[in-house]
Amino acid sequence: MCAAAAEGLQARGVGVSAGERRLVEDLSIQFGAGEFVAVLGRNGSGKTLTLHTLAGLRPPACGSVWFHGRPIEEPRRRVIARSLGLLAQDREEGLTTTVLESVLIGRHPHLNLLQWESAADHRIAERALQRVELDGFTDRSTDTLSGGEQRRAAIAALLTQEPQFYLLDEPTNHLDPHHQIAVLGLFDELARAGNTIIASLHDPTLAARFATQALLLHGDGRWSAGPVERELTAQALGELYLTPIVELEFHGHRVFVSG
Repeated sequence: MCAAAAEGLQARGVGVSAGERRLVEDLSIQFGAGEFVAVLGRNGSGKTLTLHTLAGLRPPACGSVWFHGRPIEEPRRRVIARSLGLLAQDREEGLTTTVLESVLIGRHPHLNLLQWESAADHRIAERALQRVELDGFTDRSTDTLSGGEQRRAAIAALLTQEPQFYLLDEPTNHLDPHHQIAVLGLFDELARAGNTIIASLHDPTLAARFATQALLLHGDGRWSAGPVERELTAQALGELYLTPIVELEFHGHRVFVSG
């Protein structure tokens, strides 16, 4: 991972627990600009809790998270939200709105109290809808969307936020294969443009295709991190998922299949 000392998002000796279980022990890692980091592990290994800890939404069991050279709990949430965005596993809509109105929520960190969205904000939101193939959905009611459409609308809201750091909790949830590839390709483009992407994924094949770095969580405190070429091997993934894994090649991409 990037070794810069002050800028970026950094975990320093972070522990992540669920009740009495220590899921992650002494996580020390720096996430730098241009990285696409795939977080992999079995169900219950701490992927969601780790993302929430990195986002400053829950305190670490030990250690600290730093953002741009300061403990992440020091700045106001609105200040953090201007440069760090989190996509939750499932986005709960408090009330039924149009798709455009739901996506415009992403602009709120950039607006003053009681300030209305401008024409420029609307253009940003409409562009985000186009990028997730929801152009033409602006006036649709959110309660008429399928699960996959709701997921893409949530991603559009995050794009509308325009953060520098994207923390994505299973971004491919509810998406068909076409939209899984399209969405991860979109975040790959953002990483290549200098943004930082940290995404929990269930599919190591997708991780190998799009990510540059991998963070493997074993759920018993152990973790490893590094370039995907080193971390994502059949042996390492077999140990991670407690099942035999076979690596194949298909059209120039590495494919992992459980044996």
